[in-house]
Amino acid sequence: MSVITRTLPTKSRREGAALKKMWRAAAYFTLIVGSIISLIPFLWMLTSSFKDASKIFVDPPQWWPDPWLWSNYTKAFAKMPFALYTWNTVKITAVCLVGQLLSCSLVAFGFARMRFPGRDVLFILLLSTMMLPAQVTMIPVFKIWATLGAYDTFIPLTVPAFFASAFFVFLLRQYFMTIPHEMDEAARIDGASTWQVYWKVLLPQARPALATVAIFSFMAHWNDFLGPLIYLSTPARRTLALGLYAFQGQYSTDWNYLMAASTVTMLPLLVLFFVGQRYFIQGVVISGVKG
Repeated sequence: MSVITRTLPTKSRREGAALKKMWRAAAYFTLIVGSIISLIPFLWMLTSSFKDASKIFVDPPQWWPDPWLWSNYTKAFAKMPFALYTWNTVKITAVCLVGQLLSCSLVAFGFARMRFPGRDVLFILLLSTMMLPAQVTMIPVFKIWATLGAYDTFIPLTVPAFFASAFFVFLLRQYFMTIPHEMDEAARIDGASTWQVYWKVLLPQARPALATVAIFSFMAHWNDFLGPLIYLSTPARRTLALGLYAFQGQYSTDWNYLMAASTVTMLPLLVLFFVGQRYFIQGVVISGVKG
């Protein structure tokens, strides 16, 4: 009898372990297939950047370039002032990155740690602005900046970043709420001010959430096309997104040069994501745990 009772649990444990392995293998297989499907557009862009323009849209598709035209990259850079557009994009992105990290973390700190009347109502009001499409406020905001004389400058593209973003405030507030309040109280006992609690206690522990905000912000401003298209008219102030648009003419498009320039433009985003991938995933997961 004792042999039977020992055998049954052992058999059930083996069956459970085998079932767990099957589900894990199915999950890995699904992720691999999904990743391959997601990479197809990127691989097509990469291979097309080395092709002749006449071989990009052939039927059946030709994935492997024959011959490899490395000259597409040099010709693409010659068609536009790539260094100037890159410098303009870097300036706008860097200023916006600093502005959003500072403003969003300050506002999130206020909602997560400070007590004042109407705090929850104001937070709900802030979140409700995420439901308002940007197209609704596009014309009024443009009129405001034009009246202030900021048209054809970087001001409309950078200054709004210092007034916080509702999504990033929500993300950082959720992360701040996972940090125990006892740490704030211990810092105040040691004589820390509210600013020191924010700067020396919470921010160092919120690196994953700040990295997530930095990656999202970098991607949004690096790839921003509509903003520079609306507010910039001087060719010397154009960004990379507007520079890529120059390859598209009224009657034809230089697809091979466009793919080459797009590949180079995309490289900083790939490097940033792989460098900050660990912090990015950790920040998104932890920020969504506690409401």
